Amino acid sequence: MIIDKNIPIKMEESTSLILDLIYRLKIKDVMSRNLVVALPEDPLDHIKALMKQRNVTGIPIVKKDRLLGILSIDDIFKALDNGYIQELAEKHMSKKLVMLEEDMPLAFAISYFDKFKYGRFPVVDKNNLLVGMITSRDINVGLLMAINKEVARMEELLAQNTPVDAQNIRKTFRIRKYDFEHAGNASNRIKKLLVDRKLDPRDIRRVAVAMYEMEINIAVHSEGGSLTVAIDNDQAEIIAKDAAPGIEHPELALQEGYSTANEWIKSLGFGAGMGLANIRRVSDEFEFQSALGKGTVVRSVVRFKRKKENEDDH
Repeated sequence: MIIDKNIPIKMEESTSLILDLIYRLKIKDVMSRNLVVALPEDPLDHIKALMKQRNVTGIPIVKKDRLLGILSIDDIFKALDNGYIQELAEKHMSKKLVMLEEDMPLAFAISYFDKFKYGRFPVVDKNNLLVGMITSRDINVGLLMAINKEVARMEELLAQNTPVDAQNIRKTFRIRKYDFEHAGNASNRIKKLLVDRKLDPRDIRRVAVAMYEMEINIAVHSEGGSLTVAIDNDQAEIIAKDAAPGIEHPELALQEGYSTANEWIKSLGFGAGMGLANIRRVSDEFEFQSALGKGTVVRSVVRFKRKKENEDDH
């Protein structure tokens, strides 16, 4: 990806940017809405011609916008090999569907591609109506476009040379167990406050990533807890505290990919084992303590680099 214009972006900064976009973007922001669909009563040879005409390798089978199944190019090859290419789609479509919802974070889609190894996923709305399809290419293109927009915005903000004035902010948020609907609200609220105060966008992203990961960790792994944010002109300090159960092997929890989440949590797209690693990656200071039966405390400090640069100029 070419993401450098006139702003040099270091590796850790670009990683933070991509992480932020993965959590901020919704599936509906990158999915394809130009759907090629077929009916359950369509014969397979018609669908074969449709695939060739539209240059696709999979077609949803729908009725009144409700997804009934999917036919892939492999299904067509099997029909040709076994001589039933004239039969109807409803007889041979795959009915074991894994679907995504349009309002899910893009992180869900990425985790699904990793877990299921499919080439595409259908996307439905809150009424379970088909509204799009998403492929790994859609994700790559969507991220590239979002990154270029962010870089352009960053370029404009830095050109203004606006001094950092974060003022003093101190807020505590309560995070409830399994409250995935609201997990992420705290990081979004703080992010808006920092944007209003014209902090360096790279620092804002680091704070947002650290906070989001803490919120999700509390919701997924604990009985609930709190997230406290203290911000002055120089830095942001974020402290997450949760109730039991705590972590039996804290040293393993810092390893990328290690997770104690159950299968239900993982099926929702959480519990990938990257939370603490991502927090440590975006932090200038990082502390982590956990004891079985006593809960977990995570502390992250993000220093505002733009402030330091301004001070060095004087």
